[in-house]
Amino acid sequence: MTTALITGANKGIGFEIAKQLGERGITAIVGARDEELGRAAAERLGQPYVRVDVTDPAGVQTAAKWIEQEYGALDILVNNAGITVWQEDARPSVTSADVLRQVYEVNVFGVVTVTNAMLPLLRRSAAGRIVNMSSELGSLTMAMDPETPWWPFNLVAYNSSKTALNMVTVSYAKELLETPIKVNAANPGYCATDLNANTGFRTPAQGASIAVHLATLEADGPSGTYLQDDGPIPW
Repeated sequence: MTTALITGANKGIGFEIAKQLGERGITAIVGARDEELGRAAAERLGQPYVRVDVTDPAGVQTAAKWIEQEYGALDILVNNAGITVWQEDARPSVTSADVLRQVYEVNVFGVVTVTNAMLPLLRRSAAGRIVNMSSELGSLTMAMDPETPWWPFNLVAYNSSKTALNMVTVSYAKELLETPIKVNAANPGYCATDLNANTGFRTPAQGASIAVHLATLEADGPSGTYLQDDGPIPW
């Protein structure tokens, strides 16, 4: 049995990742902060649920213990949970440090909390895979290119959190280089989700495809990369 944990899997891209992994015969554990919504999503998918609030280290450890008791190991971790804080005026010069703290608590610190808690279980897998859901908005190269469609989106909290997540990805990939575990960052593209008030032009199912690809890499697959459907994104 292959097991996966997907955080923030009660809706949007996370739900689609769980669905697509399940269609491949993988036990896709729906991780969600809201128990009612999480259990409802898991029931729709025919998959197990575990409560995961990425900002609650004790709760994350409890989830890890439950996975260990139920499955003994974890093969795939998809760090999908993420937030942004919408502001009427999003200029960096009027964005408070508190807004950054709120976003980083989930998008960066939460990823580290969950990854560290699940890593002992991933080490028991013959082929552990960690996928961190990033964004093209985290690309420093693209951020300074006026020709990209993302030039106007100068969101210091969200964008910098995804840049930081990219470095988190690379850092874990380096530490785990001599192990079977592969760690990669996935860009789902601009998908219609609650995060952007459903303004994206891609579907959550389309956004999930790159994460599923990275979650099921063969032994000769890459690690420490930043990928979207059509290939690498510049850092």
